[in-house]
Amino acid sequence: MVKLSVIVPFYNVQQYAPDTLRSLRANARDDFEFILVDDCSRDETPDILERAARELPGAVHLRHEKNGGLATARNTGLDAARGEYLTFLDGDDWLAPGYYTRLVDTIERLGCDFVRTDHVQCTARARSVHRVPHGRRGVVLNPREVILPADRSTSVDYAYAWAGIYHRRLADAGLLHFTDGLRTAEDRPWIWRLHREAESFAAVGLLGVFYRRGVASSLTQIGDVRQLDFIKAFDQVVQETAADRDADELLPKAVRTYCAIISHHLGSIERFEPPVARKLKSMSAAALKRMPQGVLDDALDSMDLQRATRLRRLRRRPVSAEVAA
Repeated sequence: MVKLSVIVPFYNVQQYAPDTLRSLRANARDDFEFILVDDCSRDETPDILERAARELPGAVHLRHEKNGGLATARNTGLDAARGEYLTFLDGDDWLAPGYYTRLVDTIERLGCDFVRTDHVQCTARARSVHRVPHGRRGVVLNPREVILPADRSTSVDYAYAWAGIYHRRLADAGLLHFTDGLRTAEDRPWIWRLHREAESFAAVGLLGVFYRRGVASSLTQIGDVRQLDFIKAFDQVVQETAADRDADELLPKAVRTYCAIISHHLGSIERFEPPVARKLKSMSAAALKRMPQGVLDDALDSMDLQRATRLRRLRRRPVSAEVAA
């Protein structure tokens, strides 16, 4: 039986894929599989993955004929995965040797649905440790109970899918798939659903994932229309949370986070192409009008003056029926 399935999407990462694959080799075991999903790359990535399929123990090579984005590529890997446990890695990141064995040992020792881990962020030569924003380590908890408070960073704000490991029962329950077609913020509805519907989790201080920031091909660095998928992602978070049995308690967190993300993008609007910047403003204004208005009032009242003023001004902006829909 396959103990661990590692799902690794790749898209136009020829510069970084060799490092990623070498780190997978340094984590290989007879009972691990590495599902390499090429999301219709147009550079040399497909050739690199074809070689890896022959040389990397446990490699399974899948290729999309049409680019579908990170969420869809991860879903392709999930559908093919056979492991008792599952995890993710992005095609431009890498791992410490032996990390996955330690990760599997951790979730088996704790016996919970999923485990969240710290990671190392790498920007050029700089390195910094980023920690799960939850203070109790190595203790099995109810994930629903750590979504709040609304005004502080919590585990649902630490949305990186690759910073953890997940039991197969979550996939069988439909909790591990992503919203097809989302090209950014795809982890946000996913992590909220996990925390609302899974039964147990733990945060641990295990380090081993090296997250590469500042990659030129990353959507976080590209100011095109795909960045605006964060609005679809957070609309989904708010809609699903509004239908939750604890909606009154959880919606303030969902709405406040959505507002903070909108404000963040507006604060760096110069990085967007001009037509996209205009669309960002109109779509964000429409998003504010879709939110539960009483909850939105409270969220704006709780924010600092600069962000609250920016969002209140945007809230007054007229919105066409087409954009509002």
